[in-house]
Amino acid sequence: MTASTRRQAALAPVRDAMLRRAAARADLLVAEASREAQALLAQARKDAADAVLRAGQEGRAQAESLAVAERNRGRHDARAILLGTELRARDELAGRIRAAVRGLRDQPGYPEFLDRLAGLAQRAAGPRATVSEHPDGGVIARAPGVLVDCSLPRLAERAIDLLGPRIRELYAS
Repeated sequence: MTASTRRQAALAPVRDAMLRRAAARADLLVAEASREAQALLAQARKDAADAVLRAGQEGRAQAESLAVAERNRGRHDARAILLGTELRARDELAGRIRAAVRGLRDQPGYPEFLDRLAGLAQRAAGPRATVSEHPDGGVIARAPGVLVDCSLPRLAERAIDLLGPRIRELYAS
């Protein structure tokens, strides 16, 4: 067994614990964001329903052509409210994810995590790659024609992208 293999084997429990903590934290963030998104969405739906109801009442009082125009405007407003709520909730969740990932630098196991990232980036970029620490945390591996970005900001954005469909599901429910 090589020294590198022994080192990786020795660090496996630390890495696994860090991954479990990160996954648990991510689950908490997603659950909290889900609760907040549900509350925002419920309010947006109420506001939208109120807007549609008002539009309908005003429309019935006016000529039929004006009623149609008002209902259409109410639906548009409702969609705009829902979209605005979705965007605000997504931005809030994205900010929380970014902050959580930035906070990894302050964790006691960060040096081991950084070594693991460097190894992964090195393997992904190839044997001729050079790996350097990113100023905002994480690493970047470069080889001719290859860039592997394992910086903390990029990892946060990747997590946000991967959660995108799940975030949309929260708004649909």
